[in-house]
Amino acid sequence: MRGRARRRRRRGPSSPGLRRNRGRAAWAVVTLAGLSACAPQPRAVVSLARPSAPKETPTPHPAMTPDSAAIASYYDDLLARMKARGLMRTDGGGPDAPYNARLLARNFLRIALFDEYAPGNDNPDKGSPTPDGLRRWAEPVRMALHFGATVPADERRADRAFVRDYIGRLSGLTGLQITMGAEPANFHVMVVNEDERRVIGPEVERLIPGIDPRTVHAIETMPLSTYCLVYTFTQPGRYTFTQALAVIRGEHPPLMRQACYEEELAQGLGPANDSPEARPSIFNDDQEYAFLTTQDALILRMLYDPRLQPGMTAEEAKPVVETLASELLDGHV
Repeated sequence: MRGRARRRRRRGPSSPGLRRNRGRAAWAVVTLAGLSACAPQPRAVVSLARPSAPKETPTPHPAMTPDSAAIASYYDDLLARMKARGLMRTDGGGPDAPYNARLLARNFLRIALFDEYAPGNDNPDKGSPTPDGLRRWAEPVRMALHFGATVPADERRADRAFVRDYIGRLSGLTGLQITMGAEPANFHVMVVNEDERRVIGPEVERLIPGIDPRTVHAIETMPLSTYCLVYTFTQPGRYTFTQALAVIRGEHPPLMRQACYEEELAQGLGPANDSPEARPSIFNDDQEYAFLTTQDALILRMLYDPRLQPGMTAEEAKPVVETLASELLDGHV
């Protein structure tokens, strides 16, 4: 689409490459409320002697390819190593990670008013935070999950339930109306395995008409060091999002997949940058935390406070941000 694409990702250390086999990918598009809840139903025609329909045999999902299975094994091992180092915490922060109003304000400015990638730069190894105006949603967010055909049914069910609960929390923090199943969707979340992602371009172009080919290429060539990513889109000269697209690897073990949902869906609401100084936070590439922390929740609340407005620069927003941080933390500086 024409306009500005803003990108961020959950990433880790660079990883050895695996052999690639390109092929065709099949798709299943799933929304939590189901499409039938949103579309008018046809009038039923009743027959006096209508034969009963034969029972349908469920169609099995295609098997995971060898490439995808190797990647799943890689991420299983990676998660075990991270947990052994005390990373991927799910406690939201604790006494070992204190912060005050001054740190909260500093971290908000760095995370919400800088962009991890300069405009037009989709190279995952050349992210350079640049100052940006405050960006957020001004319209209801209508989210849809899109699963690749090789993503197992039990994984889909678990992910739908997890996302349903999580967007309820995000809605409560931001005041945004965030729903699943309403059409047309404006926040697409694609959960795909390796072979599906390598040929994802036509589906992405269908969901986001006019998307920059460089963005599509960056998704299709996503390195193993990028666990998941999200793009947000604005119209030229505007600072409110019109669409978003997240891509999450289906090969991830459950905790890593959930961590991707937590980070990318939150950052798809506006806080686009990562800061190594933010702690406790998932808006940080060190992978210490898997789930949204107490500080992250405050950052989201601040971002959607009406005293802040889309397009504000860091200099313009700073006094308001400092006031908000002090109010939220009861003046603890």
